[in-house]
Amino acid sequence: MRLFRPFWLLFFLLLPGIAAAHGPTRQKVTLSVDIAAPPEEVWAVIGNFQDMSWHPAVFSSTGEGGNDIDATRVLTLGQEGGPTISEVLYKYDAAKMTYSYRITDVLVEVLPVTNYSSHLTVTPKDGGGSHVEWRGAFYRGYPNNDPPPELNDEAAIAAVSGVYQAGLDALVARFGQ
Repeated sequence: MRLFRPFWLLFFLLLPGIAAAHGPTRQKVTLSVDIAAPPEEVWAVIGNFQDMSWHPAVFSSTGEGGNDIDATRVLTLGQEGGPTISEVLYKYDAAKMTYSYRITDVLVEVLPVTNYSSHLTVTPKDGGGSHVEWRGAFYRGYPNNDPPPELNDEAAIAAVSGVYQAGLDALVARFGQ
């Protein structure tokens, strides 16, 4: 029993430091919009993982694997030669009009996140039309404590929210609300 006393004393002395040494927490963003068009029409536009031309920030999208699991795509943003985001598809269900993907490569200067995954779903809305939900989970772009402002939780949430909102606004402009 006496052998355990130093251990417990050390444990209780270090406990506050251990609790204060936590890193970033996983952040989540969910945005959605109701669209006037039937779900099949909306899915025809956004349901192809290889084609993200419907999003105003995407200049071009190239990839391999179609809508199969482990398909990849590279999004070029803004203009030819612009920054890129590489992604991989890990779930796809055309019947349920949903897919899930994760970012495999992006500079934090482009999108201030790490370990990002996202889900895009179209569902029928009562009375006609569609409901589109885009949700994601990620960590901020700076993995350690005391991040710079451009890589903190708020910056990550604002950036992802901006991406989602721009895409959903483009769908409303295309199909109506």
